[in-house]
Amino acid sequence: MGHLKFEDLPRATEIILKKLSALEEELKKIKEHFQPKEPVELLTREETAEFLKISLTTLWQWSKKGVLPSNGIGNRVFYKRSEILNSILELTHRQRK
Repeated sequence: MGHLKFEDLPRATEIILKKLSALEEELKKIKEHFQPKEPVELLTREETAEFLKISLTTLWQWSKKGVLPSNGIGNRVFYKRSEILNSILELTHRQRK
């Protein structure tokens, strides 16, 4: 739409309104399906053991066996809360079978 004449304004306005309406619909769909990304929460060995109500020895054994995935940063070990919860759900699911 290069140069508009006065008589072109109603049609141009109609086109603009249709495009705005389509954009509103797309934004509505995006908002309905948008899931904000949860920040990764790292727990120390002590926090993880307390969270699971187990000893540090049991936590070490579970990590060594692969029951709980651990993440080493430098010479420290951390556990992601989301991975802990997923592991618990997986174990519970296995026990029900």
